[in-house]
Amino acid sequence: MTATVLLVRHASHDRLGRVLCGRMAGVTLSDQGRREAQALGRRLADRDLAAVYSSPLERTRETAEALAAPHGLTPQLDPDLNEVDVGDWAGRAFDELAGPEWDLWNQARAGARAPGGEAMTEVQARVARALGRLRDRHPNQTVAVVSHGDVIKAAVATALQLSLDGLQRFDIAPASVSTLVVGDWGMKVHDLNGVCA
Repeated sequence: MTATVLLVRHASHDRLGRVLCGRMAGVTLSDQGRREAQALGRRLADRDLAAVYSSPLERTRETAEALAAPHGLTPQLDPDLNEVDVGDWAGRAFDELAGPEWDLWNQARAGARAPGGEAMTEVQARVARALGRLRDRHPNQTVAVVSHGDVIKAAVATALQLSLDGLQRFDIAPASVSTLVVGDWGMKVHDLNGVCA
């Protein structure tokens, strides 16, 4: 038995590409992000979704609500889908983060830890737990999971048995969908970073 998991990155917000938001409160979708989320809802409206799960943060909840509405579903929050805890870096502009710790974080994720935050190995372990629970809850069903770029990258790296050091080698765009099939035998990637045209 397998579960098909649509890994959806939240839609755009106003700080995207400028600020490392991490788990900051109050980061909501921009006007563009609301349009992206509505387009995602339309794109996935014909899929037979058994459930929609979301990270607890506002931007993911808003995206999840747009996906769930056409199916009459209410998104279920799962803390294991939460954004990476970037600790002391949360809320800082990307151009302020230059330095040895930031370089290590971006070049050697398998061994790096955000100062005052979590390691990518911890992120990978919690998203793998979440995917295992979904496989058990939804055998032979399709579910949507709305999360964050690096969390989705960690899930894909797990499925492909890639080192976390290689996370910068592929993109997970805002409002994109990546598809995993999760079984008791492991995971398989069906699609990666599909975006609406």
